Parts: sequence; C-alpha cells; structure tokens
Amino acid sequence: MERIMGPPLLAIEGLHVSYSTREGDVPAVVDCSLRVQPGECVGLVGESGCGKTTVALAIMRYLGANGRTVGGRMVFKGRDLLQCSPKMLRQIRGADIAMVYQEPTVALNPSLTIGTQLYEVLYYHRPMRKRQATACIAAMLREVRLADSERVLAAYPHQLSGGQQQRIVIAMALLAQPSLLLLDEPTTALDVTIAAGITELIKEVRHRFGTSMLYISHDLGRIMEVCDRVYVMYAGQIVESGLTSQVFNAPRHPYTRGLLRALPLPETRKHTRPLRAMRGQPPGLNQRPVGCVFGPRCEAFQPGLCDAGQLPLYDVGDAPVVHHVRCARWQDIETVDTTSEASPPAPMELGEDILRVEALRKYYALTSRPFRRLRGDKGTYARANESITFTARQREIVALVGESGCGKSTVARVLVGLETATAGQVVWQGEDLARQPVTKRTPAQRRALQMVFQHPHETLNPRLTIGAQIARVLKQYGIARDAQTLHTLVLHWLDRVQLPRALANRRPHHLSGGQKQRVAIARAFAGQPALVVADEPVTALDVSVQATVLELLLDVQRTHGTTLLFISHDLGVVRYLADQVVVMYLGQVMERGTAAQVFGPPYHPYTEALLSAIPLADPLQQRPRIVLEGPIPSVVDPPRGCPFVTRCPRQLGVLCETERPPLQAVTVTHSIACHIPLERLRQYSAGTSIAHG
Repeated sequence: MERIMGPPLLAIEGLHVSYSTREGDVPAVVDCSLRVQPGECVGLVGESGCGKTTVALAIMRYLGANGRTVGGRMVFKGRDLLQCSPKMLRQIRGADIAMVYQEPTVALNPSLTIGTQLYEVLYYHRPMRKRQATACIAAMLREVRLADSERVLAAYPHQLSGGQQQRIVIAMALLAQPSLLLLDEPTTALDVTIAAGITELIKEVRHRFGTSMLYISHDLGRIMEVCDRVYVMYAGQIVESGLTSQVFNAPRHPYTRGLLRALPLPETRKHTRPLRAMRGQPPGLNQRPVGCVFGPRCEAFQPGLCDAGQLPLYDVGDAPVVHHVRCARWQDIETVDTTSEASPPAPMELGEDILRVEALRKYYALTSRPFRRLRGDKGTYARANESITFTARQREIVALVGESGCGKSTVARVLVGLETATAGQVVWQGEDLARQPVTKRTPAQRRALQMVFQHPHETLNPRLTIGAQIARVLKQYGIARDAQTLHTLVLHWLDRVQLPRALANRRPHHLSGGQKQRVAIARAFAGQPALVVADEPVTALDVSVQATVLELLLDVQRTHGTTLLFISHDLGVVRYLADQVVVMYLGQVMERGTAAQVFGPPYHPYTEALLSAIPLADPLQQRPRIVLEGPIPSVVDPPRGCPFVTRCPRQLGVLCETERPPLQAVTVTHSIACHIPLERLRQYSAGTSIAHG
C-alpha cells in the first residue's frame, strides 16, 4: 500500500469490527487498512465516534464482550493477532504492544500507590531484583521528566496533577520496552502548556527508544507536530492517507478539507476569515449511506457517481509515499469543493462599560485537620483569586485565559452569584454585586447575568425534556406564560442553535456532547441577558463541532448585542474570538489588553509560553517551543513575589522571588505585570517571533 522499504511492524488489512446491540450487529469499523513501520509515528484522526479507538482496542484485542472482529487481518511482527491464543496475547500485551489511554485516571488504580503499579509492570514483563527494578523505575521517571521520584512513587493517583498522571501512564507503558505504543488522545482536555509538554515527551520517547507509535487524536495540530504519516477516518472508514505534510498541505478528500477549514488557524479571524463548520452530522453506525459515507455532508456530492457503490481508495500519486483518497471526484476537488464562504460580518461597535471588576479577591477557608496544623494566613486559605481587575463593554467579547486552577471559573461564579467575593468589587449597572449571592439578587439581575457551563450534562436536568428546560427559563423571566407562546419560542430557540425541533421532546441523555452544549447556549440566551459567561464551552469537542459552537455563540451574541465573557485555556480559540484578553495565572492578572495587543509583542513570559504551545496544523509555519518546567505553586502557599517565578524561563532571581511585579503600561489599553523592562520583553519577543497572524 505504501512505498516504504522494509516489512511493516504492524499491518492491518481489511479490518471489520462490529458490536452486538439490541438493534442487532452495528458495524463500527469497515474495511480499515493501515501500516506502521519500525520507528515510525502514524496518526489516526477523525471526529468522535468514527472508530479510531475501536481500531486501537482491536489491536489490543480488548473489544469487550459485545465487540468482535468479523473480518480482516492484523499482522504484528509476522504474526496474525486474530489467531493468537489467550496465553500468547498476554505475552504480547504490555511487553510488545502497550497502550496509553485517553483518561489516565481510568488507567490508574486509585487504591494502589504509583510505585506499586509501576513495579507490577516489571514483575510481569521484565522480572528483575528489587534494587534493579527501583533503579529502572527511577530512570524511567527521569525520562518522562518527573522529579522527586520518592514522593511520586509513594503517592496515589489522585495526589498527582493530570499532566503528572499522563506521564506516569506513559512511563508505565514504556517500562516493558514495547515495540509499538498506541496513544489514544493522550493530550485531550489537558491545559495547552501541559499538552505541549506531553507532545515534546512523546517525540523524545520515539527518538530515544525507537518506539513505533500509532497516535490517535482529533487534534490536527498535535498530529502535524508528531506524526510522519496520517490516516483520516470517517464513519469507520479510512478516507485519506499519506505523508502528514502532504495530506495537510494538499488534502484531496472533502472531509479532510472540512476538518482543516474548521480549525482556528493564526490567519482566521471572526471579522476577516470566519471558521467554516461542516454541515450535517456523521451517519449512525447502522445507517451508512450507499457509496461515499461522507456524501450527505459533501458540497461536491454528485448523484449517480458518488452513490453508485462501494468506493475504493484511489492512488493520488503526488508524494514520495503513496497518497490515497476514497473520493470519486478527487481529481477535480479544487474546483468542485465549493463550500460557500459567507462574507464576514462587520465588527460590532462597542458600547459603554457595563461591568467593572475591581481588585476581586476570593479565598476559600480550609478547615480540615492537615490545614489546621499550618500556621498563618497562607496555611488557612486557598487563594483562588488574589487581585482581578478588568472591565467589559456592551457587545464586547472578553476572554479570561490561563491554565486550569488559575481562578478563571471562580471569577465567573462570583459574577453570576454562585460564589461571593472575599474582597473587591463587581460593579454591574452601578451596583456592587460582589457579596450578593444569586438568592439575594433581583430577578432583573439574575436575568441579566447568565452562564454556559463547561460540562452541560452536569447542568441539564436529566428528568426534564429539552423543551421543558428552555421553557422554564422563558416562564421564570416573564418572557412568555401561555403554552402556545412557550412552544413557539422553544422551537425558535432550537432553530437558532441549529438543532432539530424533534429534540424538544427528548431528554439530555439522548443528545451528543455538541448537541447538549447547544441546548445550554439556547437556555442561557433565551432569557435575553445583557451578559453571558461561557466557561470552557468548546473544551474537548471535535474541531468540526467546536467551529459550529463558536459560530453559534458569535451569531447569537451579535443578534442580541450581548456582552460575552469567554473563559478558556485555548489561546487559538481566544485569538479567533475575543476583543479583549485577560491572561491569568495563580489568581492574578499577568497581562491585559485587546486581542491584537496581547497576541503581538511584547509578551509577558507566561503569555509567550501559552502562545508557543498552540498546535499548528500547518506544515509551512514554524516557531520556537517554550516548555514550562518547574513546579506549579500551591494556592495555599503561593510565592511571595511573582506568582510565575517557579516556572518562568526569564525570571530575574531574588527580585522576582521576593517582590510583586509592577503593572507596566505598554499602551493605554495594554498592561503587563512583570519585573522585566518592556524594552527587554520586546527584544525577547523579537527573538522568538511568535506571529500574531
């Protein structure tokens, strides 16, 4: 299939996988063929539900009781895995083929220490003396850049951060020295800086140990950074494959082109080059159309040609390694793929200030026994927000960005009244709401400030239909009372968020993650609020669903003239969406300004690191990578000086360690909290050249 010298380490040919359900056998993977050469990293990309993880589980023979391989071959080192006995499989798993799962919390046993779980790997796959095993584990922890091995080995999984847990899972997979490593979404839902560190680690592991890898992800930027070749999967089929640079530079399948168009690249802006989401939804696993499975969503679909029968993989023949595509019209794709580019909307004229957050502080009292033994103010409070100041204008989109734990969501909860502030002000229409919980606010104030939560499944009532949950908002704020008007408005809002009207009678568990997020948006905007807080509304969504949700947010926000407070750790999305950006770290503002100012030099060192960590699905763009090292400080005992001092690659020593950084005004609307003079920050920025686009 691919013109690569030497036999492949893994060759999958015509793989078919089905799951037994109450509705009969459901085909999850259909005619999947791929190869992994020794020392090669191969990517497998596609939307959620396309069958990527099923392929990995089939390789491991972990399909579960209702899953079975109904056709094809999987040859690993000359041996067909489908013909291996259970005993032989136990010898191969872990020792020759290891897997890193998407959720490290699921892969780690919560009742065993990290050390015990790492020792088990060596006990089963590389028996050795205890002293030798200890040295081997310590060396592996250093390889995955985990310091303080004694503390880590004695810890339980819940005592480690998400990034540390993922490094432990990678170390566990590597201890047996496997030939093939399966990586299933290893950076999904991690902070962008931690994800960048894991990506660098994966690249180092590959070059240091010569490990072959199958990297499964829907993050095209990460695939571009790591993989030599890539397979694009849709509805259980491989629809395109080839060199990563070739597939991303000159995609020949409409689905691959649609995925790339949905990415917020540096040159995409809401007012100049809007994102273009693919229309429609992937087909159900037992509802595949005849012919091209992407046909119902394809702008280039031609009846009689694209639905004439099963499509083969065509050899494009434009790369040193064969470039394959499953499309009947690939030769004229440049002219027939006519996805309409709507003219971008004109920038909205911003109004007067409607929200002012001044020196907001939020402490949480810690009363458990370990904390009571600590002395002083630092030992009795977790400092979620130390001093947060910003303003928001009518029709403005203000983004709060930073890593998990920096206090973004705490600000949001104080704004909408789910928490009360310890100090400072939240001035809304001339009244300070900082210490007014939602139960003490007037109906007008509650209606004016609404929130879209990060996890919609946790905030939608599982017992109520979707229509009833939207109608409840309309009734509560007096927008409609009678049944007919309520029904009409519910259907209107389902139309606004591009959901089928039939979902009005469905309950949340019948909906996908993207559909639930649209319902949450409809519910937040249905009360016609003046300000909506969107807390990580697109985290871990597929790029196509993410583009749809972002454009939906923008459309509804423009139509109603709503101010939007957008919370995210993804600066790629923020760069596309925001008018004003507030960069937070450990409960404090590091940088604040317009999007153009924050994404252009001079950068705060933390902003610079965040920008360098944004993955780019563009083989033509190059930039330096800044991987943050050092410990993340505790909110119970933060640094006395600059909060970023323990991880800052440019810190000045004693000054940064002992004194709070001053707020330096770059312009009237742009400020940076840093001891480093602005001129030197400009020099650093010129050296790193992280383009604003």
